[in-house]
Amino acid sequence: MSSHKMARLAEIAYLDSKEAKAFKKELGFTGHKFFEDDGAQCHAFWNKTEYVLAFRGTEPAEISDLLADLNAIPRGAMTNGLVHSGFRNEVDKLWRDVSKHQLTHQKKNLYVTGHSLGAAMATIATSRFEEYTDVIQLITFGSPRVGTRKFVKAITTPHKRYVNNNDLVTRVPLWLMGYKHHGLLQYINFYGNVRKLTYWQAVKDKWRGWRSGILDGASDHGMNNYVKHTEKLDD
Repeated sequence: MSSHKMARLAEIAYLDSKEAKAFKKELGFTGHKFFEDDGAQCHAFWNKTEYVLAFRGTEPAEISDLLADLNAIPRGAMTNGLVHSGFRNEVDKLWRDVSKHQLTHQKKNLYVTGHSLGAAMATIATSRFEEYTDVIQLITFGSPRVGTRKFVKAITTPHKRYVNNNDLVTRVPLWLMGYKHHGLLQYINFYGNVRKLTYWQAVKDKWRGWRSGILDGASDHGMNNYVKHTEKLDD
């Protein structure tokens, strides 16, 4: 499944059930289901061969989201290693219903996506799905670090992790706390192109962004940027 289509689904995950359902036909799906519990949200889309879970990211107006982001104490992942407590708590709210529903579509190819907090939730959910089924692909956008080295090393699902220039959320929690990123970095440079850069090239490119405005790191996190920049990709 293309990165752009997954980006659109990660963006649609911010909508309510009725609004999101309206996009299913346009994106080639025949079914949709919305999961929600105490602020944690996820959308399932499916057709004859594919089943996609899109976890909703952080919304400042939702107190549960803010608490999830701040609660950085490591906790058992239920699979391997440790994960951010707040991120795991958000997945725990939905896991029973989401996993039960996925089992009714277990013969279909499973894909998982999300942005921001939703990206962290998507990564944790993928690690749990791997306990009993195959995940074809995990694609995340603006993901924070999720878990410890043991946690990320145990995940075998192919994972494209998109980072847009100076996206601040991708730098937390701090690596000094033992948190690591998972997945193959897909770095989107200042000009909106996915590039594999050397360390010094990356520093120079990030400087271009910082020079463009003091709020660059926050604006780069917007899901609309990831949708726009993945549209030109041919994957």
